[in-house]
Amino acid sequence: MSETSSILCRVEEGVGYVTLHRPQAMNTFNTALALELDEALSALDADEAVRVVVIEASGRHFSTGIDLKEVLGKERHEMRPFLALMDRHNHRLAAMGKPVIASVQGYVLANGAGLALACDFIVASDDAVLGTTAVNVGLICLEPGYQLSRWIGPKRALQYVLSGDFLPAAKAEEMGILYRVVPREELAQATAELAARLAAKSPLSLRTGKRGMHQIETMVLDRAIDVAGEHFAALAVTEDAREGLEAFLAKRPPAWKGR
Repeated sequence: MSETSSILCRVEEGVGYVTLHRPQAMNTFNTALALELDEALSALDADEAVRVVVIEASGRHFSTGIDLKEVLGKERHEMRPFLALMDRHNHRLAAMGKPVIASVQGYVLANGAGLALACDFIVASDDAVLGTTAVNVGLICLEPGYQLSRWIGPKRALQYVLSGDFLPAAKAEEMGILYRVVPREELAQATAELAARLAAKSPLSLRTGKRGMHQIETMVLDRAIDVAGEHFAALAVTEDAREGLEAFLAKRPPAWKGR
């Protein structure tokens, strides 16, 4: 992708980096960014050389949501398809079998918060501020609110959706939303370190973990236990599982094959 793209993409040592690249517009979502983001995530998920995906952003802020000028320019019949496109990344992230890390700084608001919260890990700079803030302009952050509820529960998330209150990094870390908070100048390094640790693990284990946890999170206890056991049993007979056990016993690094 060129420097004129709304999304930049690169791969480094098994980690695929997706960069929101509309810094002049605080990385707000417009049609081009939403389309390019989905394309980039799809390509990295299909790339066997990529084991972990990082979503980051250019400029001072991660993303302040949907471009309101584009919202105002839509006719009634265009609004629902437009908003479906703005939410497309959520379906993509839910379907991906690779761990996804959001690396965020500055404002992480509305649809930008939804994007970060839909990822598996969030590493943040200490100046990051999350918020489901659409209520402040006469709209409402239902999809970001749903993602937030998966981290902190539905009633607490509802309070943030209705109030539009900010969640500074320190508070968000205390609530368990953020995996790690670091000074702004250390954000890239902290994100790369986490990505490298994940990339060194069995891709089959990571894929099974993501899909299994998503599958069982809404199940009743007895069914969840049985389904978790089925996933574990299927994983335990793979070549990678045998390699992992043998490598551990032999005190050597494992050589994952992805099968």
